Amino acid sequence: MIEKLYDFSKKDTKQIEKLVDDESILINHMILPKGEGVPEHYSNSNVYMVIIKGIMTLKLDDQEPQKYAHGKIVSIPYNTKMNVYNFDECVLDFFVLKSPNPTNYKEVSV
Repeated sequence: MIEKLYDFSKKDTKQIEKLVDDESILINHMILPKGEGVPEHYSNSNVYMVIIKGIMTLKLDDQEPQKYAHGKIVSIPYNTKMNVYNFDECVLDFFVLKSPNPTNYKEVSV
């Protein structure tokens, strides 16, 4: 078998799971019920959040919080302060893709 398969949770309870951690990419899956969030942190690579269910409230650096609904992909550059929350009734379910994998990220000098 050439391909690899990765399972991810389909529950409605808070979940943060690392799915893929290889040289080129890190993929996490997160489920946040209403009122849950991710601790404030800085992006440690190029981050792509793929929202598959619910509405994400996202605050980046000093910007006002924005809401993004399922079916959206949000791209966040390296070293951006992030606050991710679910303030809405529906469970928030999304994938976080980091490319390159943060362990291999090298900042480019300009």
